[in-house]
Amino acid sequence: MSEKIAKHIYNSGIIGNCAFIAHVNKDSNISWLCWPTFQDSFVFGGLLDEEKGGKFEVKPVTDSYKSKQYYIENTNILCTEIITSEGAYRITDFAPRFEQYERYFKPLTLIRKVEPIKGRPRVQVTCNPVYQYGKAEFKKHRGSNHIQFHQGDIQIRLATDMPINHFFDEIPHVLDRPIYMVLTFGSPFEAPIERTCEDFLRRTTLYWQKWVKNASIPSFYQSQVIRSALSLKLHQFEDTGAIIAASTTSLPEFPGSGRNWDYRYCWLRDSYYVLTALSHVGHFEEMEKYASYIANITQTDTGRLQPLYGILGKTKLEETHLDHLDGYLGNKPIRIGNQAYEHIQNDVYGQALIGLLPLFTDRRFKYQNKHIAKKWTDFVLNKIEQTIDETDAGIWEFRNFQQRHCYSNLFQWAGATAALKIARQNGFKDIEKRAYALQQKAVAYIEACYDEERGVYTNSTESKNLDASTLQLIMMGYLDPNSERAKKHLEVLEKELRGKHGLFYRYLHKDDFGKPKSTFLVCAFWYVEALACVGRLDEAQEVFKQLLSFGNHLMLFSEDINEDDGSQWGNFPQAYSHVGLMNAAYRIAIKMDKPTFFDSVDMDVNL
Repeated sequence: MSEKIAKHIYNSGIIGNCAFIAHVNKDSNISWLCWPTFQDSFVFGGLLDEEKGGKFEVKPVTDSYKSKQYYIENTNILCTEIITSEGAYRITDFAPRFEQYERYFKPLTLIRKVEPIKGRPRVQVTCNPVYQYGKAEFKKHRGSNHIQFHQGDIQIRLATDMPINHFFDEIPHVLDRPIYMVLTFGSPFEAPIERTCEDFLRRTTLYWQKWVKNASIPSFYQSQVIRSALSLKLHQFEDTGAIIAASTTSLPEFPGSGRNWDYRYCWLRDSYYVLTALSHVGHFEEMEKYASYIANITQTDTGRLQPLYGILGKTKLEETHLDHLDGYLGNKPIRIGNQAYEHIQNDVYGQALIGLLPLFTDRRFKYQNKHIAKKWTDFVLNKIEQTIDETDAGIWEFRNFQQRHCYSNLFQWAGATAALKIARQNGFKDIEKRAYALQQKAVAYIEACYDEERGVYTNSTESKNLDASTLQLIMMGYLDPNSERAKKHLEVLEKELRGKHGLFYRYLHKDDFGKPKSTFLVCAFWYVEALACVGRLDEAQEVFKQLLSFGNHLMLFSEDINEDDGSQWGNFPQAYSHVGLMNAAYRIAIKMDKPTFFDSVDMDVNL
């Protein structure tokens, strides 16, 4: 890969414990960390401004060095090795997470273990947190074995067994033994440093490896699926069960695009894909927590459901710009909040219904949810009835125009079909009748999008434009994958929207910001699934293999890929890219007759 391309690859990994996510660069700097939650200000935000974003790095004294990163196998514990002419050292970064007192211990604590592995390298450690998105600096106070950072009511403490003077006089430290640094938010770390850090490291390692061991992972590209599953797990805010799209904001979809969004929220609209991925790997605890979050939202938000919500269920996510920050590679605006919460996206009701379908139809969950099955299904079905005739902003959240989108009608069809399944299993005759009528109405709208001349479904009843979201017509079972109509639909879509190396565009027509110039990675994984569905299995495997080359050095994937140079763009890592990878791998494994070791939850809405 050329240097020109490499500078646009996100050279970082993530660590976390389902309370926070931190990005660790290959140069050792913590380039992104929002505390105390995903949606709060960063304390380290070098991704968006190297000067105002703060810094926490363990750099060698020389500018000439090499580095590499890797995860401890089957964990979210990240190692960064730096090699210099003086020697080499390893930084092991992790967020403690393990079972304790019959619950999970997941403090707002980041631990860095720095150890020499060759020679006596000299390092310079810098820890300068900021707040209010870089507008406010912390006052730094020296303690006996710690540094206290104050900024208003916010307190951060760095406890360490290396000389405290190092953080004030900038004299290099010679690494001749392991040193430990424990950064905490809100409360101090008061325990033996070395012994406690090693204990936390051991227990956190065992936790993650046990989590992977208990997962149901197909043999098809197993290590990549494991990494995606571990990454998805980190994006769940465990307190509520919400899963965010990404931990970052305002990383552009392509240079100068203006498409710089805040993705630190939970898209209810994408719940079906996330829940499907979790069910495929057999992790029902995360699935139940996320389903509980969705159920709480749908019950408390009595009006129109939003496409996205805050991780605590917040509804108003007002969008503002931070003009004081430089932006990633100079790209502006920097957005906090997301105006899409105001959008009408009517697929959200079907998403919610089919996303929670297993809770009411799978016998492993059904017994504990039977008493609310009718009330909840009736509630969501009412929403579909009220909105099925409307136009909306669609899955891609067009900001200034609305249409009757094929994708929205597809998920209304899927939601009605899910309601039919629940009704027939439980003998809800009144719901069955209503669901069937809605299903047929949705079919009529979908078929109104069919272009007979080209043999393809367009993105809406009002246009001739094509859209990768209509791949879901095949994957959701609306179209029989073995039918000529499904195969022709796929052929026309790939002729217009497929890029190089199996990459796929969402669409190529102009929107509020002009024509898209980067491919959307989750659409490429949808394409893989569609290929497998229609029986083009060899092609599906080949495209899947090509797509893996667009991960970074740790197999973490961004939202967007430039097809010309393979560079990564968009918020990173993108949870839905990893969800797409997991679901595509599972689809291929099933078609190859290589299922997982355990039965997954039945997410199929077909009757």
